[in-house]
Amino acid sequence: MFLRRKNKKARGIGYSYWHLCETVRTARGPRQRVVASLGKLDDAEVAGLRGGWDDLTALLRGEAPARVPQTPEFPGLASAKTTTPAAQWERADVGGLRVERTRDFGESYLGLALWHRLKLDELLATLLPAGRESVAWSHVAALVTVARFCAQPSELGVAEHWYDTTALDDLLGIDTAAVNDARLYRALDQLGAHKDALCAHLMTRYREWFGVRFEFLLYDVTSTYFEGEAEGNPQAQRGYSRDQRSGNKQVCIGLVCTPEGLPLSFETFAGNRADVTTVEEIVAAMETKYGLAQRIWVMDRGMVSEANIAFLRARKVRYLVGTPKSWLRHHEAALVEKSDWQEAQAGLEVRFVAHPDGPPGEKYVLCRSGARAEKERAMLQRQSAGLTAALIRIDAWLGRTPQTDQEAVGRRIGRALGKFPAAAAIVHACVQRDGAGRALGLEIASGVDAGQKAHRQKGAYLLRTNCEETDPAQLWRWYIQLTQAEAAFRTAKSDLGLRPVFHHKEDRVQAHLLVCFLALALWRTLEQWMRAKGLGTCARQLVRQIAGIKSVDVLLPVIRGAVRTELRLRVVATPEPPTAQLLAHLGLRLPKGPRIIANVVPKITQISA
Repeated sequence: MFLRRKNKKARGIGYSYWHLCETVRTARGPRQRVVASLGKLDDAEVAGLRGGWDDLTALLRGEAPARVPQTPEFPGLASAKTTTPAAQWERADVGGLRVERTRDFGESYLGLALWHRLKLDELLATLLPAGRESVAWSHVAALVTVARFCAQPSELGVAEHWYDTTALDDLLGIDTAAVNDARLYRALDQLGAHKDALCAHLMTRYREWFGVRFEFLLYDVTSTYFEGEAEGNPQAQRGYSRDQRSGNKQVCIGLVCTPEGLPLSFETFAGNRADVTTVEEIVAAMETKYGLAQRIWVMDRGMVSEANIAFLRARKVRYLVGTPKSWLRHHEAALVEKSDWQEAQAGLEVRFVAHPDGPPGEKYVLCRSGARAEKERAMLQRQSAGLTAALIRIDAWLGRTPQTDQEAVGRRIGRALGKFPAAAAIVHACVQRDGAGRALGLEIASGVDAGQKAHRQKGAYLLRTNCEETDPAQLWRWYIQLTQAEAAFRTAKSDLGLRPVFHHKEDRVQAHLLVCFLALALWRTLEQWMRAKGLGTCARQLVRQIAGIKSVDVLLPVIRGAVRTELRLRVVATPEPPTAQLLAHLGLRLPKGPRIIANVVPKITQISA
């Protein structure tokens, strides 16, 4: 048998196809017969290079298959042979062909490819050297991180259900029987001790791969809640819950990231810790780890206090922060002026303003957005209408049955004000009483001045900074990058399963958050990778498409004279054309050709024609 190239030209474009041919003897002499059409093959396939399962490690790293067969780094891909076996032929019963053990391949393959491209495998191989353990901790660390990248909420679920449904035993070489909850928990303990080294390594890789600079650092705080009481964790406390789980204990997480949303570091705080009290600790920690570089810290108004500003100025740190809404009262006149505004983007204007209480060296940027103003005014109007309707119902109730219980009336009015807090400063209610002190009704009125003031301030906010930048539009663009930190939190919670936390020990919780942090690094790295390849930044859609790639075992009945046996071939399904195009843009190559599962296949002997 041999390969024959067939060239074809259509519309001025040349194509090459390959046929598998054989030479047969006929009455008219030797003739060549086409056995199969193989379609378009790349140079590696034509040259007989490996590039399949045996080169899976090279594929994950984005490297070309080696011409000289080498032993892969992962034990599951290792082969005792160092040369490509010769082609072997069998007579098969195609009618008895069947497929077994369909498993998820694409999503875990993508996560592991990102793990390799960030060179986390090389780092952890150094930080966690091989010892007496049967499975290397660096491989188990890759497993728990890729599982989190695939949105698995718990290590117990990974061990009991998820791992067996994926092709990670082929990718990592960890047998299914070796994956249990105890091993995964111990891997968390091993990984948690190297947080600082991992964060420093990620900074280096961001710089090398994407050319990221660290002139700006975004800082924000979120929270995640526990299932259970978490009595063994002193940081587990009840506080302001961003997940609307005020009854659950929680911890607060401060995340530092780049303007591109790439996570750099994180710190864990007690669940009842106020955001404003974390600034000094996080800034000092970053300076201790990475030096006193000239960076600009960008934070929202929840981090602002005069004590924090004084701390930053004392350390000669540059900052760009939001201010409380109450500060806008000093600039109401500027909000209605029509001159001196500069358009930062369509529908948003900015200008420098002077602040009466501002310290020397600070600048203030007043921003107003027409679209945001319309949205906020509509929200206020709905709140006002809702509060007015609630007060009218209370007035009707009092008209029907005058009340002597003043506390009952006050509670009902208080519930209405609490339900519509934004309108409480605009809509007022006064209880009308008779000579006996009974409540007969309500006198409802709207504060004109308060309404006009609220109307003017909608869609406006004020920034303060000690940066030397003279363009207010540029300062606004720096500040608006905080949305990347907020997006990182949404990704961690919605796509990566950050919440809830099932661990109760403090060290184990820290390790759990570290794994979530690494999974977030994989996710945001994928977004930057897509951006660099012109694929947009919707990693969620790309992951969903690649997740459709499956690994299957094909059982092929083989006939050897009077003996029948089965050949088990492991194959990665060919992706749909749109998915294949995405993989090609990213430079990801899937294993090609079947992989014979040697432990279930008897030795094959060649059958002569």
